[in-house]
Amino acid sequence: MLEQIKPMDIENRSFEIITELLGDRKLDPENELVIKRAIHTTADFDYADNLVFSEHAVQKGIEALKNGCDIVTDTQMARAGINKTILGKLGGEVHCFMSDPDVAAEAKERGITRAIVSMERAASLSKPCIFAIGNAPTALVSLYEQIQAGALQPALIIGVPVGFVNVVESKEMILKTQIPHIVARGRKGGSNVAAAICNALLYQITR
Repeated sequence: MLEQIKPMDIENRSFEIITELLGDRKLDPENELVIKRAIHTTADFDYADNLVFSEHAVQKGIEALKNGCDIVTDTQMARAGINKTILGKLGGEVHCFMSDPDVAAEAKERGITRAIVSMERAASLSKPCIFAIGNAPTALVSLYEQIQAGALQPALIIGVPVGFVNVVESKEMILKTQIPHIVARGRKGGSNVAAAICNALLYQITR
């Protein structure tokens, strides 16, 4: 017989189970809720080990959100998964330029990925931004190159693209920067993880 749980209690029970299964594993209190939400989204406990946080990245991300920063994603899926109601109340919005016809046209003309053009487009935004990258390693490469050139200063980079081609290498590039970052080391990640990490930050503001 399935356990009968009220809809509002399902998420709470899920986090209780995650805590139980982590056992004696001690997580950094500042990063704990981000790690647990990534696990909750994926049912993958590897995130307790492969999420790498720069110093006070969570705190810096929360402060940026409180100050009304925007979020830039590399997929419409990640954009859809971020809690835009909370973000909007803080004065921010989510941008994803990947589907814009002019981005596609420019990428084709230049022979590069839409992700690269999207990150270049994001650099022209007037507000500070958190970049939540869950799919395209070339987005991380573009961010790295713009940072090195002094053309971009993200408030936070959430680098969690999933895959096999240039994924590991692109994440390692971000880990070398002084920009606040939360990176899923290795091949794992995804748009759902990028959105989950954004929400983990947003929910800490409203709890």
